[in-house]
Amino acid sequence: MVESVLRAADAGLPVKLVRASHGKVARAEPIAALYERGQVRHRGRNPQLEDELCGLATGGSYHGPGRSPDRADALVWAVTELMLAPAGSVPRVRML
Repeated sequence: MVESVLRAADAGLPVKLVRASHGKVARAEPIAALYERGQVRHRGRNPQLEDELCGLATGGSYHGPGRSPDRADALVWAVTELMLAPAGSVPRVRML
C-alpha cells in the first residue's frame, strides 16, 4: 500500500521496500549511537518526531505519544540506509 501511494505521488520516486526482523526500539539503538557521536543532525522542527524519539527506551520499551513510534521508525530506516551506502554515493538529505 505504501509503495502505491508513493508511486501515485511521483512515478519516478525510488522506493526500497523493507521487512523488519527486529523490534522498532532494537532497530533504533545503533542509530542512537550515531546521534551521540554527532553524526546525525536535524534542521528545523518536527515536534511529533522528537516526542517519539524521546519515548524510545533501552530494553525495548516505548513511553512516548501514541501506541507506536512510527515516525521514529521511519527515520531509523532512512538513516540506516544512508549510513550503509558507499561513501560519496549519497546526496545530502534535507527536510524542509
